[in-house]
Amino acid sequence: MLWLGIGIAVGALVVRAVTKRARSYTPQGLAASARDSAVGLVESVREFIDDVRDNMTEREAEINAAFADGDALDDELYPEGRQFR
Repeated sequence: MLWLGIGIAVGALVVRAVTKRARSYTPQGLAASARDSAVGLVESVREFIDDVRDNMTEREAEINAAFADGDALDDELYPEGRQFR
């Protein structure tokens, strides 16, 4: 009887796993997968835009500070010299 109980339990787990996998290939399952992927993509793009904005703000502050001090930015932009611009 023990082995019969174990067999039934394993069979039930296998049926549940196969059913779950089969549902992922239905139109609703594919739509949910696409929605989840799109949400992840949108979130990644938002994070990228936030990073760009932060870096732009930081660089703008550096440029404003350099102009206020009267420093030239050419040395930072062209470390090899003016002739290579």
